[in-house]
Amino acid sequence: MTDKVKPYKDSDLSKKEQVAKMFDTISNEYDGLNRVISFGIDIKWRKKVVQKVAATHPSTILDIATGTGDLAIALLETQARKIVGLDISEGMLEVGRKKIAKRKLDDRIEMVVGDSENLPFEDSSFDAITVAFGIRNFENLEKGLSEILRVLKPSGIFVILETSVPTKTPFKQGYKLYTKKVLPLIGRLFSRDKVAYSYLCESASVFPYGEALNNILTKIGFINAVALPQTMGVATIYMASK
Repeated sequence: MTDKVKPYKDSDLSKKEQVAKMFDTISNEYDGLNRVISFGIDIKWRKKVVQKVAATHPSTILDIATGTGDLAIALLETQARKIVGLDISEGMLEVGRKKIAKRKLDDRIEMVVGDSENLPFEDSSFDAITVAFGIRNFENLEKGLSEILRVLKPSGIFVILETSVPTKTPFKQGYKLYTKKVLPLIGRLFSRDKVAYSYLCESASVFPYGEALNNILTKIGFINAVALPQTMGVATIYMASK
């Protein structure tokens, strides 16, 4: 299970505390290194998420695991009145706040530190909720999803963007080689945290994807769950409703 995969195997800290520490450490390098290791394709995936959300004409959006705010900023295209970006890492949020301030977007995007498994919002607070490349970092996946369902408005949309594992040859073999050998090497060479990218690869490899994640969403109480594989299956967009 993903809750057993932690960044620092010799640490007594909980997964939640370890993830916060890891992202605090790599916050200043995260954006640049992410563009390199994904060949920039993650930008295209985020645009598709924005399109899915925009089609529902939301007024309020919560972006969980917002990190440095890339998706929160992109979601401005939906014309939402208010966007809240929430993350457990203060270091990542600080990078995001600088981006937002530079663009003079403080009146439309609020960045708050918080725990996805104990969201500081009232029931049925948001028209749309998104999570991009963060759901596999939840310490308790089902608890986090239950909290998301709680704060989502009835008929609201929930969109997840997450890595997945290609199932077709030769993409499956190429993905395994890249994530097992290349990405950890890039992390060791260029990252301040030598284990961060090994953890990110390992957590992606064991996280439930496709129908398995849809089944979990349905079990929690979401409806109309669908999975849309992207780029030969190296990532998947999930959509569900309340």
